[in-house]
Amino acid sequence: MTGGASGMGVAICRRLAAQGHRVAVLDRDGPGARRTAEELHAAGHAGMACEADVTDRTAVEHALGEVRDRFGRVEVMVTSAGLVAFEAFADIPPESWNRVVEVNLTGTFHCVQAAIGDMLEGRWGRIVTISSSSAQRGSPRMVHYTASKGAVIAMTKALAREYAAYGITANTIPPSGIDTPMSRASQASGDLPGNDVMARAIPVGRLGSGEDIAAACAFLCSDEAGYITGQVLGVNGGAVI
Repeated sequence: MTGGASGMGVAICRRLAAQGHRVAVLDRDGPGARRTAEELHAAGHAGMACEADVTDRTAVEHALGEVRDRFGRVEVMVTSAGLVAFEAFADIPPESWNRVVEVNLTGTFHCVQAAIGDMLEGRWGRIVTISSSSAQRGSPRMVHYTASKGAVIAMTKALAREYAAYGITANTIPPSGIDTPMSRASQASGDLPGNDVMARAIPVGRLGSGEDIAAACAFLCSDEAGYITGQVLGVNGGAVI
């Protein structure tokens, strides 16, 4: 589980652990990952923390090696680590473009590729990527972000077709209107409107929570979702239909 130190990632870790999964919390924020793992332990669940930046392939492989040593084969990979950015298209410097793509797309590639061998060996696996509704509808001042998340959707569909015959499913969740530390930081910087404004634009009339994402993710990671692959499961309160 990447990006498990905060926001949606923490909620997903809690939900997966409650369903009996042994959860490895991988995040560049080492102290945050350890807090999440300690919370899982306190609730009587199996959890461990791995400090790693998803853009660093060596660090990702080392982290998964630690996971195998403690928990065995990797069966589920949820990629929640992400980076958001707001810049007018004409003003996006190459460095910003590369960093956003590196985290959101290449980081997802590193993590899934580093785990896929375990799933093939066990002939069972669940891949859930966290993309974004911005990739579905387009968002101004976020071309680099939307492009990277759109590529995650395309990659997930391709993975689904390539590995379906091996008992491995791959699906993506593109959230919208979720109250997270990342969205609150974007509100504080003036890049997103306040919660009340955003809630009025959502048909169900409220913002989503990390638990909303976690519930969908946990289902996709279950045996019950074995006939679901290559799908884009929008958790957005009807904002994108």
